Amino acid sequence: MIPTLILVAILVFTVVNIIPGDPALLAMGMDAVGDIDVIRERLGLDRSFVERLGLFLFNAAQGDLGDSFFLGRSVTEAIMPRIPVTLSLATAALFVALVIGIPLGIISSLKPNSPLDTGIMGTSLLGISIPEFFLGLILMFIFVLNWRIFPSGGYTALADGGFTGWLRSITLPALAFGLGQAAYMARMMRSSMLEVLNQDYIVTARAKGQRESVVVLKHALRNALLPTVTAAGMIYALLLGGAFITESLFRIPGAGSLIISSLQRRDLPVVQGALLMVSTAILLLNLLIDILYAFLDPRVRYEKKK
Repeated sequence: MIPTLILVAILVFTVVNIIPGDPALLAMGMDAVGDIDVIRERLGLDRSFVERLGLFLFNAAQGDLGDSFFLGRSVTEAIMPRIPVTLSLATAALFVALVIGIPLGIISSLKPNSPLDTGIMGTSLLGISIPEFFLGLILMFIFVLNWRIFPSGGYTALADGGFTGWLRSITLPALAFGLGQAAYMARMMRSSMLEVLNQDYIVTARAKGQRESVVVLKHALRNALLPTVTAAGMIYALLLGGAFITESLFRIPGAGSLIISSLQRRDLPVVQGALLMVSTAILLLNLLIDILYAFLDPRVRYEKKK
């Protein structure tokens, strides 16, 4: 994981620093009069690319992501209040994906190639194909403009509005963000269940006269959930790193919206730091999934070969 993280840090710094636009000009203002070289020196932009990259990697290894060009505080202080918001949105979206996708996948697998199966899989394909911003606009039109059930945007933390206030603010973004992943989860669950239901031990369990509900829920579902756990972890990683559109659409003050606003004003340290922190969280999550998989599946053991 460590070499991967170093490579990610180098890629993040490289991509961010080739973005067109001069932060020094934006810091001065288009109509301002002053010495731009002084501003560039103050921001550290007068150094070569290699020098700035080495300094970034050295400081990041010590937990120092630098200072924002425009916010007047460190990058860590700018990002940390936003991380819980993005985690809240990603967790709620994952909950939507699991609660909707897993039951639909199970139901579809029990009646393969039936009209019900075709309808569920067709709907899931449609759900995967619809962009989240378009789905978000549809949800806002229905639940905000017409029915006036949920707010059009903003975020209410649990500490400020309680569970009810948080739920009202997170429901529409979570649905817009999670329904597409629910469709993917339904297709994944259907595929896993069909593979398990054709195994010999399932045939044996049915031959012994066990009820279908016991066969499905006790024998088949337990084994079919193993690849789904991996898929759920990958989905959660994608949700953590892909909340830009949803946060911007619903005006949620998370890490994604911070990255977008920082890109617009070329606040390079904030963009670099936020992307690096999100990438680190995704790598740690993938590591946790690999470890968890070894406990869920007794056939998997990470032991050193002799």
